[in-house]
Amino acid sequence: MTSGLNLAQQEAVNYLHGPCLVLAGAGSGKTRVITHKIARLIQAGMSPKRIAAITFTNKAAAEMRERAKGLIGRDAKQVTVCTFHALGVRLMREDGAVLGLKPAFSILDTDDVTRILKDAGGTTDAATARIWQWTISRWKNMGLNSAQAEAQAADDNERLAARIMARYEERLTAYQSVDFDDLIGMPLKLLREHGEVRAKWQAALGHVLVDEYQDTNATQYEVLKALVGTQGRMTAVGDDDQSIYGWRGATLDNLKRLPIDYPELKVVKLEQNYRSTSAILRAANSVIGPNPKLFPKTLFSELGEGEPVRVIDADHEAHEAERVVARIQSLREGATVTQGPQHKEFRDFAILYRANHQARVFEQALRKAQIPYKVSGGQSFFDKAEIRDLCGWFRLWVNNDDDPAFLRAVTTPKRGIGHTTLASLGTFATQYKLSLFEALFSPSLPAVMPRRTLDGLLEFGRYINDLEYRAKRTTGAEDARVFLAEWLKEIDYEKHLYDGEDSEQAAAARWTNVMEFCDWMAQRCGGTIDDASGANAAAVETERKNLLEVAQTISLLSTISEREQDQNVVTLSTLHAAKGLEWPHVMLVGVNEGLLPFKLDDDNGRQQKISEETLQRLQEERRLMYVGITRAQRSLAVSWTHRRKQGREMVPAQPSRFIAEMSLDQKTIKEDPREKLKALRAEFARKALDNAAAAAAAAAAP
Repeated sequence: MTSGLNLAQQEAVNYLHGPCLVLAGAGSGKTRVITHKIARLIQAGMSPKRIAAITFTNKAAAEMRERAKGLIGRDAKQVTVCTFHALGVRLMREDGAVLGLKPAFSILDTDDVTRILKDAGGTTDAATARIWQWTISRWKNMGLNSAQAEAQAADDNERLAARIMARYEERLTAYQSVDFDDLIGMPLKLLREHGEVRAKWQAALGHVLVDEYQDTNATQYEVLKALVGTQGRMTAVGDDDQSIYGWRGATLDNLKRLPIDYPELKVVKLEQNYRSTSAILRAANSVIGPNPKLFPKTLFSELGEGEPVRVIDADHEAHEAERVVARIQSLREGATVTQGPQHKEFRDFAILYRANHQARVFEQALRKAQIPYKVSGGQSFFDKAEIRDLCGWFRLWVNNDDDPAFLRAVTTPKRGIGHTTLASLGTFATQYKLSLFEALFSPSLPAVMPRRTLDGLLEFGRYINDLEYRAKRTTGAEDARVFLAEWLKEIDYEKHLYDGEDSEQAAAARWTNVMEFCDWMAQRCGGTIDDASGANAAAVETERKNLLEVAQTISLLSTISEREQDQNVVTLSTLHAAKGLEWPHVMLVGVNEGLLPFKLDDDNGRQQKISEETLQRLQEERRLMYVGITRAQRSLAVSWTHRRKQGREMVPAQPSRFIAEMSLDQKTIKEDPREKLKALRAEFARKALDNAAAAAAAAAAP
């Protein structure tokens, strides 16, 4: 189980008898350590069913699951590998009844929450509702309910938000629904207040491994403590130098608390980097150096010195984009001319920046140069209107009390049930404390609803019941495909898409998304043949689930698949979205004061004493720069501009302090990619002429 691991990795994998903190520097093989430790626990006699590995994204969970399968074979299927939120759903589906939740509760998406808050706050302004949403989310992550939030409200705006939060809580209870923050907060309430539930889960989980531990918030840490008990049967894997999510509640306090809450904590440092060259790591170590250290470490590499880190200065943003494009072209043509390392595909290049708005000028330059690209962090597949429509129907099958899902399904596609009818139904449902779906079948409804209108509503209600009945009895991929195709035909959804688009091309693209989504849903129903690995390889059948069970998981999934992963295109990405990824060639752009680090309120002139809050923000921005540098494998260029556009004016700009902190050799780092590209092209042309002359001479020889 320790084959191919370095000594530090072996130490982390073999420590099984208490709480363990693995400080995994960038590119140091943390996923390898986690999967090998899972295998080691099983080898030591622990049942795979009693092991849980918690990640922060579905993508990370899928990668870990696949790597665990390659290492331990079939046993990997029994290990729980999921996100914090998915684990929260599992706890509440099994034991949420003690909190008054039905097992088939709904999980609201961001748009649903915004709509409910607009209603609760009596506003039509989505921006105002989103401000309430962020405030309520922050309070929930701090473990506060509406009463506690109002008690500590700092001003009238916060007091108003707390009162709206109280109405929001009432609606969630009525709808038998939760939001994403509840998927952490409610499991904590469950484990804290119900000893029998806590004992059950502590007995069920023999060891919990947490990936990206530095990204946990205070509530997640309390959930972890409740799950692992006083013995601390856990392995936390993280890096304090890569903590960049403070703005969404992640706190380094969780790293500080571990040795206090668990005095017998074993700390293992992974400092050997398998990703980057020594030149890149030297810059990274220098940048992060000024930050205070919880657990000091220094990354090193055995991949050789490599190319020096380059600094590119430009007149303005458009000039910066030209130089970055020229660098991509020169690196690709240089690889061709020299027949050097074959890192010359477009997928080998990434342009990273601090904020989304910086992408536009680079997109323009790449299009002009006819270089294909993708902007990472664009619209999620699940954010597309057609996918949200279908998910609304699925949610209503799972939970008839989900009012936001009811409103979406009953109006998409249109079925002659208008806003006036729905408003009357809503008033009736509120009066009798019923969900909209329950209200359809109330014996009192005919007294307030015209017969013709009532018939349309009842027809819809009976159709939902029929779909739910059929979905519960539909198992296996093929049956699910047939069911979904029949359902889409019954509601005439394809016609709905074509009627709603100006061009047939746009409608066809949306219908293709629907088909892909339904195919993916069907695959998750199982029954397909899968090849087991190992000496006893045999054709096996995946676990069959009914369509209703699959529909219950929809709200947790942020993307269907990493379909863009294999595209041969340059990646444009924010630094936050790039975390966990790597590329042979990275260009870190817009590295100016005011952008990276982002403008700091009381940091005028950098000399005066700054507030503790500003200092913490500066330290997080420095960690963000460190994350950007350590995405690079073979080459790194950092660019800044002498002027930047501000409104309609060009204003002077300064290089980021982080460039000086990289401690680069000033004699070797400056580069003009366009001059290098000209030289490469001249060299390429000269070689082509030499080859042509040699070929002509050979042909003329007797």
